[in-house]
Amino acid sequence: MEDEADIYDGVRAQFPLSFGKQSKSQTSLEAIHNATRRSSSNLSSDPSAATTHTKSTNDLPSISSSSKSWLLSLRNSKIPNPDPTADRGGGSSTMGPPRPPLPVESDEDGGVMVGPPRPPEEKDDDSAMIGPPPPPVGLGSGEEGDDDGEMIGPPRPPPSSNLGASTSEDDSDEDEVGNRFRIPLSNEIVLKGHTKVVSALAVDHSGSRVLSGSYDYTVRMYDFQGMNSRLQSFRQLEPFEGHQVRNLSWSPSGDRFLCVTGSAQAKIYDRDGLTLGEFVKGDMYIRDLKNTKGHISGLTWGEWHPKTKETILTSSEDGSLRIWDVNDFKSQKQVIKPKLARPGRVPVTTCAWDREGKCIAGAIGDGSIQIWSIKPGWGSRPDIYIDKGHSDDITGLKFSGDGRVLLSRSFDGSLKVWDLRKIKEPLKVFEDLPNNYGQTNVAFSPDEQLFFTGTSVERESSSGGLLCFYDCTNLELVSRVGISATCSVVQCAWHPKLNQIFATVGDKGQGGTHILYDPTISERGALVCVARAPRKKSIDDFEAKPVVHNPHALPLFRDQPSRKRQREKILKDPLKSHKPELPITGPGFGGRVGASQGSLLTQYLLKKGGMIKETWMEEDPREAILKYAGVAANDPKFIAPAYAKTQPEPVFQTSDSDEEEK
Repeated sequence: MEDEADIYDGVRAQFPLSFGKQSKSQTSLEAIHNATRRSSSNLSSDPSAATTHTKSTNDLPSISSSSKSWLLSLRNSKIPNPDPTADRGGGSSTMGPPRPPLPVESDEDGGVMVGPPRPPEEKDDDSAMIGPPPPPVGLGSGEEGDDDGEMIGPPRPPPSSNLGASTSEDDSDEDEVGNRFRIPLSNEIVLKGHTKVVSALAVDHSGSRVLSGSYDYTVRMYDFQGMNSRLQSFRQLEPFEGHQVRNLSWSPSGDRFLCVTGSAQAKIYDRDGLTLGEFVKGDMYIRDLKNTKGHISGLTWGEWHPKTKETILTSSEDGSLRIWDVNDFKSQKQVIKPKLARPGRVPVTTCAWDREGKCIAGAIGDGSIQIWSIKPGWGSRPDIYIDKGHSDDITGLKFSGDGRVLLSRSFDGSLKVWDLRKIKEPLKVFEDLPNNYGQTNVAFSPDEQLFFTGTSVERESSSGGLLCFYDCTNLELVSRVGISATCSVVQCAWHPKLNQIFATVGDKGQGGTHILYDPTISERGALVCVARAPRKKSIDDFEAKPVVHNPHALPLFRDQPSRKRQREKILKDPLKSHKPELPITGPGFGGRVGASQGSLLTQYLLKKGGMIKETWMEEDPREAILKYAGVAANDPKFIAPAYAKTQPEPVFQTSDSDEEEK
């Protein structure tokens, strides 16, 4: 026991005394959120306006007025009081911004001053002031106090339009947008780990777990409650080898999720990433898709039913939509064949449920949008058919909460707003939204005052990947938020409980998930993991590697010798390899003559002496055979003697050439 104690003390002596002790983080929340604060150029409502107006280093990004006042109070509370005589009234400390130094003097009228002293004023005021003094007017704006009357009540809060920097019209516009819609854009974190563009995103309904799927064939799982500031995933899955992840969707209860890849089979996983089942693949040799038990081509999209936790919807390149029961992986419940202008197989690029799960929307490869209402006896005939909704493939569909408005996003670089009661023309078409990925979607804000989508990066463009926000009421652009300078924005979502915006980005060499939040209006989610420091190493984590003195003592642990050299040695041995002798082209050796017509010395000498003659090259083959004709007739052998007595004599036709000549 003493030896073990000495060893432990020796190991412990290699570390400082503070090693392994759990000490509280000394970093304040304000410093943590300042580290994740987005730059002002990314927060501008107009990307071009970010370079036209300048902001000081002390200015705050575009956030709501309440957020600015809160941060201003935190900032001013740390400013030391320059005048020790400013604290009056029994030594009580003042709250809010510090008062300027005042000359100690009596009232001009000889009266007694009631309350705290007044700040210095340019005009004389003979009236007495009641209540605490007002703060300095116009922080940095150059305004002077012009009120000569009595001040009653608490001091006015600092103006929200000026926080120690020059004002501009762009700032006022951003404040107006922040006050009206309260978009959480002040801070940002990035969930990394993928090596290619992140094409799928799913956040569970409680907001505790995030799923991200990528073109690198993997799915990563993040847990906000168990994740620290390193922002690492706790599990990585590869649903189908060699197939891109197209979409991810949580069940309504949040205990399972659906994974849709480029293969023909969708998979169901539990909350911890364990495989629960895989849907069957159909027979590709059956022409009628209604008679197949599953999809026969790669999947394009899939979503869980918003209300029923046993039903999911998938779409495929084989030209069909299928409704599945997660308790039966062997066959689907319903097959939907879209309406086509001409017979054939046109892929279904995407699909969507409405909020109540009573309607299904599908985007067809010919540019049409078809909607089916789930009712008794319904079939493949669509209830709403929008012909030529887009000129290119549609990548995203989204119903509004009341089910009357449908948003569609397409490869043609447009976003269209459809009123399902008037389907002849869209309500609004937003152009100049480049889209290079088949999973680019469109989403609503939690209160449905806004809808937004992402843009892709083009070669000749310098704007980068953006999130474009639009007003649902006026159908106009509200804000364009820069997410990445080099990567495209694919999928986006605004979680209603966390009040945080998720956006997936990436290109051919990298991928990640950006989370935008505001510490004043967002809850949990990114706020939990950013403030959690990584666990410090403890002495229990230290493990001394054992020294192995004789690793090959037993044959069990001995490495097998390589047989490569042994095989090469055998190939070089002519006896063991049974290698035939090669003809000699050069000088002879070992009794063999090199450049000779024969291979042996005896043959060479006989040929040179004339005893061996090769005449077959000069003989006529016909004469050589007829040479033995007389011998064969006089002394027949083998089969001919057996039939000699019974064999009839051959009768040949006499030539009548002489008669013809006569």
